[in-house]
Amino acid sequence: MQNRAKFGVGIGVIVVALSFLAWLGYGESKTYYHTIAEYQALNASDRAHRMRLAGIVVEGSIKPGSGRVDFTLEEQGKTLPITYVGSDPLPDTFKDKSQALVEGRPGPDGRFVAEHVQAKCASKYEAAPGGDKPAPAGATQRSSM
Repeated sequence: MQNRAKFGVGIGVIVVALSFLAWLGYGESKTYYHTIAEYQALNASDRAHRMRLAGIVVEGSIKPGSGRVDFTLEEQGKTLPITYVGSDPLPDTFKDKSQALVEGRPGPDGRFVAEHVQAKCASKYEAAPGGDKPAPAGATQRSSM
């Protein structure tokens, strides 16, 4: 009987510990999406969360540095300075005037510190010449001569 009680308490402790770790992981993985205007309107306590922001990369704002890349995002006339400090290389589609989605947290100096950057390639979504439907990625046009 005493062995069963010890076994039951041990199982209970393991279940409680795993539940607590799952709850902590869920809280850390939540990411809020805000527009740049919404982000700038948030008060300091609401900015403490991990979040995603999207916008257009301002032309001429990409400046590589030592272990980081600084750039500016713009959306609806609002701009936000971003510092990317992630370990992954930036996507090939990340360039001036491209749409970008950044994920991270606000930095102490007012810049948004991004740990992940995604860039959208606009050419994949353009309409095919002479048609209303978008051309599939990698499709080529044949010319009739």
